[in-house]
Order: sequence, then structure tokens, then C-alpha cells
Amino acid sequence: MPRAKLSVRPAGAALAIAVVLAGCASKEVDPTANWSPNRIYEEARDEANSASYDKAIALFEKLEGRAAGTVLAQQAQLEKAYAQYKNGDKAQAIATLDRFMKLHPTSEAIDYALYLKGLVNFNDNLGFLSSITQQDLSERDQKAAKESFEAFRELVQRFPNSKYAADAAARMRYIINSLAQYEVHVARYYLQRGAYVAAVNRAQAAIADYRDAPANEEALYILVRAYDALGLAELRDDAKRVLDKNFPNSAYLSQGFKGKDGPWWKLW
Repeated sequence: MPRAKLSVRPAGAALAIAVVLAGCASKEVDPTANWSPNRIYEEARDEANSASYDKAIALFEKLEGRAAGTVLAQQAQLEKAYAQYKNGDKAQAIATLDRFMKLHPTSEAIDYALYLKGLVNFNDNLGFLSSITQQDLSERDQKAAKESFEAFRELVQRFPNSKYAADAAARMRYIINSLAQYEVHVARYYLQRGAYVAAVNRAQAAIADYRDAPANEEALYILVRAYDALGLAELRDDAKRVLDKNFPNSAYLSQGFKGKDGPWWKLW
């Protein structure tokens, strides 16, 4: 019976062919290779407008390299940061904005970069969430709120005539009110558990650090109650006089703590 003849190639040749084939298989074709920077930018914008933020971010990053040193590259950085923000990548968005401000300190868009940095840490879904959980920003982590405030404050101080300044100032007031209310939440917690000295300390912190905040009315009422419980009649009466002067006919003195019947903090 005739035997089939097998073709045997040298091992070195077979290995070389395998390496070439593997290289061909792994090499990806860049569809943007022949695109102009303007076309990359338009495609990235289209992806962002369609909420395809991952694709938009990749295109903006490609544009940064292709158009390095141009105004278009700066625009790509800013729009990449916005896409990262909308994609939920807050840390990456902040890093992109910090890098932009470091590399382009004299850019005409610094005010926008600061505004966007404030927005990244600002809880703009607060109204929706509070309607479900009856929990406002003052009962959440305060770190992001403080970082948001600092970005907005720098914007307002450095660029008072910026088109973003008015909204930034309104958001600053919101954050201040929230931080003050946070201190009052803690003070009320201590008061209701009989930790009167701790309640006094937190209420005083709210009044000292966040002047003119609406939460100071409750902070003063907590001082009245805590001093009374501690038997400090003179301090109690002083706190009541301040409460009467700043919040005439305060409902706290007749009704006690208010229920959560509405979002005191909503500014827009």
C-alpha cells in the first residue's frame, strides 16, 4: 500500500511564518489614520452628543496627540473632561482639568475649567434623590462638596465677570447651606442622645463657620435646649436672645424641631 508523503518544513521557517501571521492578526487598522484633526473633532463631538462617551473620550485623546500645541488640542482636553464627567469618571475628569490648568494657565477657558471642576463634585441629582430618600446633601459625604466649593470660589474671585460666575455663586450658597445643615444634623443627633456638650460644640461650629445660613436658626435652638439641659441658664438666655433677634417668631421655640416637609436648600 503506498504511503502518503508528508511535507516537512524546517522548524525555523515554520516559526518565522507563525510569527508573521500572529503579527498580521494582532495589528489593528486605525480608521482615523487619514483623518484631519477637524474631522476627528467633529466625530468626537458626534459621539459625545450621542452619549457614546467612551468613544468620544478615545477620539479626543487621539486629537490631543494629532493637534498638539494648537487651540484645538486645548479644546479637546476640555471636552474630554466633560465627557469623562458625563461618563461617571469623576477622578479622571478632575485629573484632566488639573492638567489643562497646569499646562495652559493663561488660557481664555480657565474660567470654564474651574466651573466644570466645581460641577464634577457638585451633586446635581440631589433634588431627584431627596424626593425618594428624604435625604439631602448635608447628610452625605462632605469632601466632594468642599472641593466643589473651592473650585467655584476660585472662579468667582478670579473671574467675577465670567458668564459662569453667577451660577457658581448660587451653587456656593447652596453648598454653604448644606455644610451648615450637616453640622446641625450632627448637633441634633447629640442633643437627642443627651450628649449636650457635644451638641453645643457642633451648633457653635455651624454658627461660626457658616454665617447667614438658614440652618443657623436650628443651631441656635439647639444651643437653647442644650444649655438648658446643662443648667446653664445665662448661656441659654443669651442664645434665646440671639435667636429672637435674628429669627423673630421662630417656630422652633413653639413647635420644636421641624419635619422634612420640603427641600429648604433648593435654589433653582
